[in-house]
Amino acid sequence: MWWIKNAQVVDPAQGLSGSYDVLIGEGKVLQLKKGLTEAEVKGECGEAEWQEIDAAGNYLFPGLIDVHTHLREPGREDKEDIASGSRAAVRGGFTTILAMPNTTPILDQKALVEYVVNQGKKVGLAKIHPIAAITKGQAGKELVEMVELAAAGAAGFSDDGRGVQQGEMMRLALEYAKLTSCPVISHCEDESLAHKGVMHRGIVSTRLGLRGIPSSSESVMVARDILLAEESGGKLHLAHISAKESVALIREGKKRGVDVTAEVNPHHLLFTDEAVARTPYGTSYKVNPPLRTEEDRQALLEGLLDGTLDMLATDHAPHTWEEKTNPFDEAPFGISGLETALAAVWQELVTTGILPVELLIKAWSMNPAQRFQLPGGTLKVGAPADLILFDPEHTELIDTEYLASKGKNTPFLGQRLQGFPSKVWVEGRLVHEI
Repeated sequence: MWWIKNAQVVDPAQGLSGSYDVLIGEGKVLQLKKGLTEAEVKGECGEAEWQEIDAAGNYLFPGLIDVHTHLREPGREDKEDIASGSRAAVRGGFTTILAMPNTTPILDQKALVEYVVNQGKKVGLAKIHPIAAITKGQAGKELVEMVELAAAGAAGFSDDGRGVQQGEMMRLALEYAKLTSCPVISHCEDESLAHKGVMHRGIVSTRLGLRGIPSSSESVMVARDILLAEESGGKLHLAHISAKESVALIREGKKRGVDVTAEVNPHHLLFTDEAVARTPYGTSYKVNPPLRTEEDRQALLEGLLDGTLDMLATDHAPHTWEEKTNPFDEAPFGISGLETALAAVWQELVTTGILPVELLIKAWSMNPAQRFQLPGGTLKVGAPADLILFDPEHTELIDTEYLASKGKNTPFLGQRLQGFPSKVWVEGRLVHEI
């Protein structure tokens, strides 16, 4: 058992923000109140021993939930596996992660979904909930057995990495998924418009001589899927939104009452396509959807602040060093982000006064838990004791030795970031401390 004293608790699910004591044990939150006394602790603990932590000057948050993580297992364990990804997750403050299905083989069968669930339990760090594919082999031609996969542990369905190109197939997915109460997660990319581009289409791509991906390749699919969700009454979640037009479409869809949520990645909030030119041609900035313009970045921030964009998500996409050292045209898309995402957002957006800490936790804990029907997202008495003690002053130099993830492909390599979890608990077990 743990008695955490004098912590600055932030729990948007309860509307709490202030100095509290928290008692955790038996895998759950036992007490949360101001000025917890030793007699009260003894009353809860009985004969059991407890450890005390004076958390003055530190925040206590519900464990973060990342709804968009690539763990690569099964099949590409050279990039990442469930063990290394889980270690990276808890170091970054994530007590629950949703694992995307574009593994090798694709997570489109019951046995594969169960494998990821069981491997996550075996490792015993972050809680891992697989996302199953929408279509078999992510080929866009035939729906998976959604009810069976949800029963096996799938928390949602996505063809992430490609996107469902045929509108009728997406409509059927939204209809069928209603039987499971799980969201359908759309990778919004019209491949006929993307033209196998490698960065945002604009002035910078023209200057660099790189093939561009227009904003319309995303926003056209956003519009389509919002309309299909509206028609079907389905539960739609939009992954990695990057374009200002998409934000406007989501805002209008929500006003009409469409059951749609959306996420934004930290890298789209922190960087623009100019980063590719500054490096130059730095493949750590090659992501899909691509980093766009400053106007897009500002629209994303506005969307997060006004609730149009409901969640933050890392889109943790680890690759081997050899792959990322290829020329920009040939290198794979993706940033390895689990260990740096919280610190980067804290340093660049929270400490600068742009993003309130309450909204940070709402977008990275409460909202994901509620949308994907996951335990956690709050420090309410009786809730799972998934929580992070966060030191806003702690700094770390991000280098290859620091990173637990096999993926070292981060734009923060060689930089010092500020604001890290000092302790992380999952169901009352201390799984990380610095």
